[in-house]
Amino acid sequence: MAAAVDLVKLFSAASKALTQNQTALNEADSYNHDHGDHMVEIFDVITEAVRTKKKASPADQLEYASQLLRQRSQSGSGKVYAQNLEQAAQQFQGQKKVNAGNIGTLLQTLLGAGTVPAPQQGGGDILGGLLSSLVGGGQSQPAQTSGGGGIDLGSLITSLTGADPSQGTQAQGGGLDAGALLNAGLSYMQSKQQGKGDMEALINAVVGSSTVGQEPHRAQSGALITQAIMGLAAKALSKK
Repeated sequence: MAAAVDLVKLFSAASKALTQNQTALNEADSYNHDHGDHMVEIFDVITEAVRTKKKASPADQLEYASQLLRQRSQSGSGKVYAQNLEQAAQQFQGQKKVNAGNIGTLLQTLLGAGTVPAPQQGGGDILGGLLSSLVGGGQSQPAQTSGGGGIDLGSLITSLTGADPSQGTQAQGGGLDAGALLNAGLSYMQSKQQGKGDMEALINAVVGSSTVGQEPHRAQSGALITQAIMGLAAKALSKK
């Protein structure tokens, strides 16, 4: 049975990371210079909500967090995260806990992430480079490509985790499913507890595919949130 991860601890870790970088996030916001302030407020509210509903199911915790955030925050980022939390609550209906098998889905939905695009010809093969680095570096074979031009997720997941790729994780039209990528990354972090450069590449790829990643300051906060949650989850699960 997969070990559970406490949502209060996950969101507390994200809140702490945002607070530590609040000034930098404000400076990165070229519009209103208050993105850091809003993000700290948002994740303080989310943490309060899941703590209040600590004994409830993940779906109920996430739904309450969405409701409370709508009441407390009027910022654009607040509205985005409230909507994403509502969608996450729907994704977790019937699930009793957050664990290594579904935390990628939680982050994917929280960020509003879709699929990570296939690398462009001649530049920035971030996912190919990530795969090469994770499976041994340098001379490893690239993942097989799908008919839509994306990297075959089955090859990636098999290389990283040894998991059966026959679970329908290939994204429509090529590209990589962000939730599956995050789950693969968590497995890598648990087994290695190293390779920050590799995880940074994976996180940037996922955040870049998300609704929160379309503005530089929001992408910066999204990466902080993802790194904090994945890091906390990896440590918690490695102790089980």
